[in-house]
Amino acid sequence: MVQNADSSRLPIRARYAFNIAKHGGLVDLIGYKVSELHPGIESNQYSKWLFLLLVPFKVIHQTCSLYYALGYRTPPAKWLLVQNPPTIPTLLVAQFICFIRKTRLIIDWHNFGFSILGLKLGPTYPLVRISKSLEQAFCSKAYAHLVVSDAMKRVLKEDWKLMGLVLPLHDRPFDHFHPLRESQRFEFLTQCPETAFAVDEIRRGMTKVLISSTSWTPDEDFSLLLNALISYSDMAASTRSYLPKILTIITGKGPLKDAFVAKIGTATDEGRLNRVQIRTAWLSSEDYAKLLASADLGVSLHTSSSGVDLPMKAVDMLGAGLPVVGWDQFEAWPELVQEGINGRGFHSSAALSKLLVALFGDDSQQLHRLRQGALGESKRRWEDEWDPVAGKLLGFCNWILDMLADVKLPFHPTATDCLAWSEDGELAIAAGEFVHILVPIKMTSEMID
Repeated sequence: MVQNADSSRLPIRARYAFNIAKHGGLVDLIGYKVSELHPGIESNQYSKWLFLLLVPFKVIHQTCSLYYALGYRTPPAKWLLVQNPPTIPTLLVAQFICFIRKTRLIIDWHNFGFSILGLKLGPTYPLVRISKSLEQAFCSKAYAHLVVSDAMKRVLKEDWKLMGLVLPLHDRPFDHFHPLRESQRFEFLTQCPETAFAVDEIRRGMTKVLISSTSWTPDEDFSLLLNALISYSDMAASTRSYLPKILTIITGKGPLKDAFVAKIGTATDEGRLNRVQIRTAWLSSEDYAKLLASADLGVSLHTSSSGVDLPMKAVDMLGAGLPVVGWDQFEAWPELVQEGINGRGFHSSAALSKLLVALFGDDSQQLHRLRQGALGESKRRWEDEWDPVAGKLLGFCNWILDMLADVKLPFHPTATDCLAWSEDGELAIAAGEFVHILVPIKMTSEMID
């Protein structure tokens, strides 16, 4: 299993490895140790040219390292699962290794590599167009593709014309993201340094806890949130004095954090956030999950570089039973958040400000309904998605064996290779003198009705 990234921060890959091992499979994990660039380098105006200068050397180094790890340090395997992005040189090396070892390649798509590169260089930059062409070429021979959304499947099948299996596998949260009882919620809020000072006001409904999580990268525009909070504060201090205060907690680390913190300080000094407090935090995974379950509302500012990926942070929020408001101007958003059921979408800072006013003041019952929807969504867990898709593909689920077994057809003669299964493995068509539709489970009268 290959993910060309820091092996100390690979929660998604860890979940795959755990599920494979749980079903009795043997897994080799391949990654590398890396440190983040210093924020001063990342934000420097010359960073684009420095990036372009260093890219060839980085690609050569990673190609050699990955080839050595896959070709010499890892025994041959039946499957090679590669997470994409990053694309270059991972997919090229993986394709070559699979060719010489007769291994089946599965690509686990979480976004498109070229679209992320476009955030740094611009979507029309020549290197971005070259990257897209290489990505399309390197993935074309893979045996199967696991994608995070139905929208991504559409792009790969219709636009990229991929011939391999393309199977949607929607992300679900880890088990420690789950709802808390009211007593557990206030026990955590009392202990958490970011919320302890406001527990009494939170308990009385005078303060609402708003949370957002970020990697502080260009695909999340936090000026939207800041402007919305400034507008909310203005209304709460003037025309809508009944509105509660908002305690906003933003978790995560990344290159753009310092610039945003400076903007918060400026707005606070100017008296534009009198009814809003904004705090940044870096929490352990367990405390972060408890904070999500203890908050009143989550905010996702993920804008999606490709339009077909989904924010894992919003997945975690729903897993904790926390309703989500998020940027909804991309194709895959409705696959995660059902408008008015477990969350709401917005397209501007003004729209976000109106949502905060409605949910925290004008229509507080709507927030309760969204909470109930999020609690329902929290019952959908990772195994529920993984077993019928990846588990079936890799042959770990018992019912896949029934599909691979010989099928006796009740007619004669039959054509060669007359049995064909659908991509999702749920239906088959057998053609001879008669046409039969088969399913891998026993049909009941209720199911037929």
